[in-house]
Amino acid sequence: MHERKSKRWLTQAVAAGAVAAGTLAFLPAPAQAQGAPPHDAGLQADFAAAAASYGVPTSVLMAVTHEESGWRWHKGYSESGGYGLADLTDVTTDMLVDGDAGAGGRADLAAMVDKPELHTLRKAAKLTGIPAARLRTDRRANLDGAAALLASYQKSLKAEASKDPADWTGAVAEYSGLKDEKAARGYVDNVFRIIRSGASLRQADGNTVRLAADPSARPAAGRLAGLKLRTTAAAPDAECPASLSCAFDPVPIAANGQVSDRPANGIAIDRIVLHTAEGSFASAKQSLSAPGAVSGAHYLMDTDGTTTQLMANKDLAFAVGNYHYNLHSVSIEQAGFTARGADWYTDAVYQRTAELVKYLAERYDVPLDRQHVLGHDNVPGSLDSNLAAQHWDKGTAWDWNRFMGLLGAPTDAGTRGVGKAGSVVTIAPKFGTSAEQTYTVCPADDPSGATPACAKVPQPSNSLFVRTAPAADAPLFLDPVVHPGDQAGTDAISDWSDRVQAGQQFVVAGREGDWTAIWYGGQKGWIYNPGGRNTIPAKGVKVIKTRGTTAAPVYGQAYPEASEYPAGLSPSTQKPLTAANYGIPVGQAYVADQPPTPADDYFKSGGEVVTGSRTYYQVQFNHRTIYVNSADVTATPAC
Repeated sequence: MHERKSKRWLTQAVAAGAVAAGTLAFLPAPAQAQGAPPHDAGLQADFAAAAASYGVPTSVLMAVTHEESGWRWHKGYSESGGYGLADLTDVTTDMLVDGDAGAGGRADLAAMVDKPELHTLRKAAKLTGIPAARLRTDRRANLDGAAALLASYQKSLKAEASKDPADWTGAVAEYSGLKDEKAARGYVDNVFRIIRSGASLRQADGNTVRLAADPSARPAAGRLAGLKLRTTAAAPDAECPASLSCAFDPVPIAANGQVSDRPANGIAIDRIVLHTAEGSFASAKQSLSAPGAVSGAHYLMDTDGTTTQLMANKDLAFAVGNYHYNLHSVSIEQAGFTARGADWYTDAVYQRTAELVKYLAERYDVPLDRQHVLGHDNVPGSLDSNLAAQHWDKGTAWDWNRFMGLLGAPTDAGTRGVGKAGSVVTIAPKFGTSAEQTYTVCPADDPSGATPACAKVPQPSNSLFVRTAPAADAPLFLDPVVHPGDQAGTDAISDWSDRVQAGQQFVVAGREGDWTAIWYGGQKGWIYNPGGRNTIPAKGVKVIKTRGTTAAPVYGQAYPEASEYPAGLSPSTQKPLTAANYGIPVGQAYVADQPPTPADDYFKSGGEVVTGSRTYYQVQFNHRTIYVNSADVTATPAC
């Protein structure tokens, strides 16, 4: 994407010349919110006409724009100002003045935006004669701009306007805006992978646009020679897959984490947590790098998939609001805003995050399931006092089914349906414009500034609402910890407490018409599930029930007993959560998908690890996972 280089350059500008003057960050400017074009049957024809007008193979134009946008219309990504299917960029001084950069009055303001790579839209306007405003908002014009750019790159490389996609390898790399050889080759490989496999997208109007597969298409590596790409070795300390554009830029660890030696010291890394930064890459990087920061992450990824490792994986990042989860997890922050996730979670982010997560999972033996590949919103509070205060990112707009499929561990595979009471189902709603949910989004939910007032917003969702009865007008599930004194939950986009999420698993508590009851958060909740279309029966997991005649306690953390700590070490307090409904009552059942693991604790002073004799299951309790002592429950295979 063109935004790759623009964001990297802007980030460097902050680091090199702006930090001393104060905190600068780049957030979306309201002026970028241009109207999207209508969806109609002409998209296929638009691709063909634009390609023919500039002598570009249709497959190349379609694959490049698919890599840029997934053929979804974008209104402009943050500071990069990327527009349309082609992600044509146009960064303006207003973006730097009116956004979090706060660069008004700086003597170097003009120089900050005087970079050709930040203005591919302007170049496209000159090449095509089409006004910039049309390139931003008109689909055919936007595709013409992309085709014109590709043709101009081909000409500058003194290459012929061939019909063979391989001959366009250099132009494709130039379109990426990337100057690092490894990163540019990765972009080219992705584009040609799309050409080989083909692609399709069903539009809102029911029409489908298709790129026919060309299995023989391969890039011509020799075509990159004229681009003068930088050859840089991967940072020796960056713990990333070879395919990822990844740098290591360590942050101060004193306040936002702890030095450790995981997993060599016996502390297993068995969870990977995804976060949304609630800001651009630049603002998140500055926040996470501040010496006084009280939060951290191991990785930070931009919307183009370029990644910076901020902390060695052996060390703890204070990332998820629960020390014990921090103790066992690696955290990946992604640039963006949770309330506007669909505009930030790009195809590149899905692909590159999957590459990174697969690498980490293989390296640390992390189970590829939804109890171990988590969003921050799936992590519980550690104590009663912070159960309600935990973050709600990744939220509803991250397509978990798609992502888990990219990991090779699909959560929506199998025949949809629902079994009898006592069986287990995997939540698997469709994600897309045909399966939207409506949420209330308020200014407090959206620090991008794009939400001036509370409004009902329909959007693709990974979640289903949980209700108190089997009816569409029944009150939403009430978690009294989150809503003390209230009568029901809410449809607020930030209200995680009354919804289930793709990939999560629950025990069926009953069925009535189009509705399925599940055991959820110590109560019975109902999800809309006509014909079982939103669930898939699950096996290979354990059904967890209380062993005794009273509710089994649940825990936010899993520390050893006080008597198990060596002399000289102050024990951490291991006590159950006592908030309303937090427990596993007699007659209810929940799901664990991995065996129990020992209680443990870590002391940074001396690097000592304490392992207890008790073991704890991590179970899906409500929207979040939680711990339960294996001695307090029975665990039987799901039927």
